[in-house]
Amino acid sequence: MSAMTMPVDAAASARRILLVYRHSPGLLASSLLVPVAMVGVFGYVFGSAMNVPGGGYREFLMPGLFALVALNAVMPAMVGGARDAGRGVTDRLRSMSVSRFGLLTGQALADLLVAAVVLAPTALVGLAAGWRIRHGLGPALGAFGLLLLFRFACGWVGTALGLAVGKEDTAGQLAVLAFPFSMLTSAFVPTGGMPGWLAAIAEWNPVSAVVEAARQLFGNPSAPGGAWPAQHPVAAALGWCALLLALAVPLAVRNFARAGR
Repeated sequence: MSAMTMPVDAAASARRILLVYRHSPGLLASSLLVPVAMVGVFGYVFGSAMNVPGGGYREFLMPGLFALVALNAVMPAMVGGARDAGRGVTDRLRSMSVSRFGLLTGQALADLLVAAVVLAPTALVGLAAGWRIRHGLGPALGAFGLLLLFRFACGWVGTALGLAVGKEDTAGQLAVLAFPFSMLTSAFVPTGGMPGWLAAIAEWNPVSAVVEAARQLFGNPSAPGGAWPAQHPVAAALGWCALLLALAVPLAVRNFARAGR
């Protein structure tokens, strides 16, 4: 029964998440304003002191900001999953004849739509600031598709972690752990200027692979390091997405079945 109703359950779950954004305009506004503000802060304030081989800093920066929008899926998904578990919503849903995988997939797809809405104005602001797509429409669509795939994977990771934690306040505190993953990357500066051990960590960070893949597909300036993911960013980014989904999806479904017990 639950497998047969999976598309319906996914659609209902997605609608539930989107209604949260509809009735909380401040939540969507903050999601839109933060990356736009980062274009100004990093692109103009810090960018005035940055020199990037092969092009301007803002062209180097924008793929990094796009990847951070994708990574940001972890935090709301973690808090939302913990909130549902802590308030008994997961218990009520679990008692119904619904597809658990369908419910969680609907949440992830709703978040994907929100990400697309956030990426669009961020890209427009980037274009106004001097960012350019230099390899044509096809590779650019591939880059945005890869960014959304990474967002989808990060959403599942956040859901799995949030259901495991089960407490909204704890999940909110743990969400700050996503910060190192955003900073220890090639999103803001080339890894070549980092100490060797730190550069290795940054280059094997999944976010760096997505950033470098986006730069390659958009045709933006890049300063890849010597690690394999830095030399083969598209393959590395796809591999990281596949690995995250392979680990997080079954873990999220299992945690959903056990949450609150």
